[in-house]
Amino acid sequence: MSAEPEPIEEEQAQAAQLKGPREALRLVTHRNFGPYFFGNALSASGTWFQNLAASLLVFRLTHSPFLLGVLSFSQFVPVLVLVPWTGAAADRFDRKRLLLVTQSIAVLLSATLGALALGGIEDAWVVIVFALALGVVSAFSAPAQQALVSSLVPPRDLASAIALNSMTFNIARALGPAAAAATIAVFGIPIAFIVNSFSFLLFVAALVFVHPRPQQRHRHARLRESLRLVRARPRLLWLLFVVLAAGFASDPVNTEAPAFAHAFGHPDTWAGLIIGAFGAGAVGAAILIAGRVGSPRITVLMLTLLATGITLFCLSPTLLIGFPFLVAAGFGYLTSNTRATAQLQLDVDESQRGRIMALWSVAFLGLRPVASLVDGALAEAFGVRVAGVVLALPAFVVAALIYRRVRVTTSAPSR
Repeated sequence: MSAEPEPIEEEQAQAAQLKGPREALRLVTHRNFGPYFFGNALSASGTWFQNLAASLLVFRLTHSPFLLGVLSFSQFVPVLVLVPWTGAAADRFDRKRLLLVTQSIAVLLSATLGALALGGIEDAWVVIVFALALGVVSAFSAPAQQALVSSLVPPRDLASAIALNSMTFNIARALGPAAAAATIAVFGIPIAFIVNSFSFLLFVAALVFVHPRPQQRHRHARLRESLRLVRARPRLLWLLFVVLAAGFASDPVNTEAPAFAHAFGHPDTWAGLIIGAFGAGAVGAAILIAGRVGSPRITVLMLTLLATGITLFCLSPTLLIGFPFLVAAGFGYLTSNTRATAQLQLDVDESQRGRIMALWSVAFLGLRPVASLVDGALAEAFGVRVAGVVLALPAFVVAALIYRRVRVTTSAPSR
């Protein structure tokens, strides 16, 4: 008989003493974290230009929700396949230099795709291959990028920095798709690819100006050491389950936004507004929770809010009615995901963070290919609304398991 899942315990003293949102936001003026924060925000916004332009191009060429899933699969599957090497690379090599190399490669890939689009791409598989190549770059950069944050700020500011780092991605989620949709409507899809290339270049420039603390590097860092750590401390595994559930529930918005726009009777460029509404809720959450980690009960509530918001959006008769549910879902997504991400980093040594964040990448990004293919297949067979409801189910399940275990723990008589 398998052991019962260990609950996500109440936060340790270090997490309970985190700064409030106002003080945490002052980190954006920090000489190291500030350039990183703004460079990362611009780069993440550019990525939404890339994602929306690629989705629209594939959808216009094929009108296939399934191929939208294939596109997303190609973007994220490298994170899953390459995890034994990407996490080790983030702990063995200088993280700043690793990011400079990977982001420079991304500049070239995005610029090339933009040039091909200007020439008139007729084959959706060309776009999918470039998504795969950028996915390989992301597989190596994501663990290093997450782990680098810990060396840009004093240890006492780590949780705040992680929350603000999450904010950059969700500012991008809120503003990037809408800006991308407007750019595509006025200037066309190829320009969106070019904008993404420049955004990577700006992040490279920001990295040049930051000076992280010397990194504790391991010459023979291996992922299996982190897997042993997770087995020995099930708490870490449950934090990863939270990240996984949040990623699955948010996938329909990210992957099938053009199909959702079409299902609601709007042009496919409304996909930017759909993604942006979800991101607006996430930004609101990031501002409110910056510097705070919260409790397991908050995680349960926020996972439930995420899943409920996605479900009600899918069941809404019109986009006007559905938008508030998307905002609520975005709030629940950011709060639950940020809490789990911050606690993962707080619970391990600095020298292990690259490999732990590689596992985070698998939970958040690496299993997205599975979610995307399931999402696309369900959308093709039963409609995009059904797909969205099904992908929200894991968040309900994880929330229920954590709630059950917390109740059992708190109601157990003390010995």
